[in-house]
Amino acid sequence: MDLVHRRAVESHRAFHLSALDKETRAWLEALGFAVKDEALWAEALTHGSTGSARDYERLEFLGDRVLGLSIAEWLYRRNAASEGELALRLNALVARTMCARIAREIGAPEHVRLGKQARDDGAADSDNVLGDVMEALIGAGFIESGFPATRATVLALWAEALEGRAGRAKHPKSALQEWAAGNRRKPPEYEVVGRSGPDHAARFTVRVSVKNVGEVDATAGSKQEAETEAARLFMEKFG
Repeated sequence: MDLVHRRAVESHRAFHLSALDKETRAWLEALGFAVKDEALWAEALTHGSTGSARDYERLEFLGDRVLGLSIAEWLYRRNAASEGELALRLNALVARTMCARIAREIGAPEHVRLGKQARDDGAADSDNVLGDVMEALIGAGFIESGFPATRATVLALWAEALEGRAGRAKHPKSALQEWAAGNRRKPPEYEVVGRSGPDHAARFTVRVSVKNVGEVDATAGSKQEAETEAARLFMEKFG
């Protein structure tokens, strides 16, 4: 490929990755986002598997903080719970699984830009990918419109979760820790016993055991989530 041809291809690819189709723009605006810089929103929806120089990782980093502050402020203003109780609810409401759930509810999988292999591997429905994309969209919203407007959009998207039971019950790992202590057992031990899948859709298997009681395995999209699920299953079986 000669230099002129290569530059033309690169220019076309850059344009393709920076432009939004009409359906995606309309979808974003219907969610409450003000779309001005299309390249920014294309970046928020672009997975690294596309080979683009700009993917959603930096925006996801920013959006994670904007989401956390938005939810933390809402929780602080609306109840007199202790710091520990607030942290429990916050962690549940901003968890990757929750972000992925919201992303699915709003139809994000149809708009995520993936490389062919990643799409074939099921990345469009991966908690890891969808959770990151949801945070990247929040990051893009913050850059375009500032915190107040983005907070309003976040609270609208999270409205059902905020009024629900997420994080209200005792966290499974805390419950298991207390159960072990109350039954004069050694503290539970967690061990990663398996990992599978590509990096963007990794699955971790964690084993939790309590000496002289038993052990349970659980698999999830992150080590923390697998530990939580293992603790929950352990309590169901032995608690």
